[in-house]
Amino acid sequence: MNDIIIILLAGFTTGITTVLFGFGGGFIVVPFVYHIVAGPPGLSPHAMHIAVATSTAVMVFNAGWASVQSGRAGRLNTAVLFPLVWFIAAGAVGGSLLAALLKDELVRALFILYLIITLADCLMRKGFITRPQPRKLSGTTVRLGGIFIGVVAALLGVGGSVMTVPLLRRHGHEMRDCVSAANPLSIPVAVCGAVTYSLAGLHAVPAPGYSGFISLKILVLLTASGFCGMLFTRRCIPAVPDVLHARIYVILLLAVLMAMAI
Repeated sequence: MNDIIIILLAGFTTGITTVLFGFGGGFIVVPFVYHIVAGPPGLSPHAMHIAVATSTAVMVFNAGWASVQSGRAGRLNTAVLFPLVWFIAAGAVGGSLLAALLKDELVRALFILYLIITLADCLMRKGFITRPQPRKLSGTTVRLGGIFIGVVAALLGVGGSVMTVPLLRRHGHEMRDCVSAANPLSIPVAVCGAVTYSLAGLHAVPAPGYSGFISLKILVLLTASGFCGMLFTRRCIPAVPDVLHARIYVILLLAVLMAMAI
């Protein structure tokens, strides 16, 4: 029962962060699922793969719904989304295949390392907390940056928001616009990751209720509670000022780093 309550709270929080920060699952879901499945002996050897796989599946629903809502509100900038989304999708295929070859503890270590690098970049380099002058993404950034985002995001199950938000922010976009773009840019990562983990984990987890490495029970609970969290955010939480929005983003990254490291 305690685990179910934890999952529901994590899902509800994920729904909130999806709308406010473009985090469709990874940074909230991965630490919670990891700690839940790391205990049982049969699941512990695959705990990180289960957490990442389930996270990517959750992101398909969360990022998809948030993208539809942003599209209806006219907040999606197609000039930013294309062709970046295609290069992220290409990278996501490679990242998903690579993740299936890595050991569980290595994926966890990479997850923590990536959080540290992202936090240091946001805090130590100018251009994130305070928005710079708008400028267009270069062709090299779109191609190489998009592939890199796709590989890392699919490998770690974090979606693309943790990289696309800082990238777009440093090119002069408001946090609201960065988040609106982050959700559709996370969809190819989520789809590629979910399919790959489902196939790569066939017969690997000695427990019922799994599609490969994806926990179907946790997926349903997270998706349902996440939907409630997104509705709550849309209707009850007012717009956040731009600079405060950026600062909360950094604080959230730090909280997840501490949870995963401990």
